[in-house]
Amino acid sequence: MTVGTFLGACGLDLVFGDPRRFPHPVRGIGGLIEWGHGRFAGACTSHPVAAKVSGSIVAVGLPAASALVVWSAIRAADLVNVAALIEMLFAFWALAARDLADHAWKVSDALNQGRTEEARRAVGLIVGRDTAALPEPEIVRATVETVAESSCDGIVAPIFFLAIGGAPLAWAYKTINTLDSMIGHREFPYRDIGWGSARVDDAMNWIPARLTAMLIVAAAGVRFASLRRLREGWRTLIDDGGNHPSPNSGRPEAAMAGVLGVQLGGTNWYEGRPESRPAIGTAREPMTAARITEAVCLMWIVFMMAALLACWVLW
Repeated sequence: MTVGTFLGACGLDLVFGDPRRFPHPVRGIGGLIEWGHGRFAGACTSHPVAAKVSGSIVAVGLPAASALVVWSAIRAADLVNVAALIEMLFAFWALAARDLADHAWKVSDALNQGRTEEARRAVGLIVGRDTAALPEPEIVRATVETVAESSCDGIVAPIFFLAIGGAPLAWAYKTINTLDSMIGHREFPYRDIGWGSARVDDAMNWIPARLTAMLIVAAAGVRFASLRRLREGWRTLIDDGGNHPSPNSGRPEAAMAGVLGVQLGGTNWYEGRPESRPAIGTAREPMTAARITEAVCLMWIVFMMAALLACWVLW
């Protein structure tokens, strides 16, 4: 991948985001995963060991197949001298900065206009927890946590893999990330079939998650020009980065909590069942829509910093 192709992909994401009227490869991958799980769900629950083995094969095989398809499409396009365009499109589809910002803005706008029910519906589109009864501070917390975590999944990690392996490697990552989000859960009936997907996703996100956390702290230095926020960001990242069930997600969340002066974590509800998590950060600022605005601004700065780093690697 060239610098020009990469910057073109970033530009497309900034302008267009995820056009809902056009097919997106992630939706195709998600449909394939849903079909496969629905078809073999019974066997997966009755044979745990077989489910774990077959799920691990899928966790490696499907991302490899995805990378092969993308690589083949680029090589085929090279025969008619449009390889750069095709790789740019796949790189564009791998990024999700604009889409993440648009979803967060919808939540923020609804809260600013006093439409709490609309804000609950909007945040319900980007989180897996129950949102029907969330008060405003919990809506804000859910949105800020998602912006922090998705800054890795949708921005820094794809850019990282685009820089070191081009569109094929980025799409291997997107595929395993989709597998993890759909079946990589600890709860029944996904516990065994999704075990491999969760482990592979953890491995692939190890470096990007920590890079995202450091970029969030650096972005706060640009956005707020405050040494206090920088110190709190680093301190919270070091002290609370492990306060999360995921070995990776807590790092960006801790960095975001520290620089914004909020407390993340706590109790979430999933299908009527509570799940308590350790607190991340210290509550110094109120959980209002202004925190969402600040988080999204930091996300855009992280995007620009990550893109500059990628350009340096690709140069």
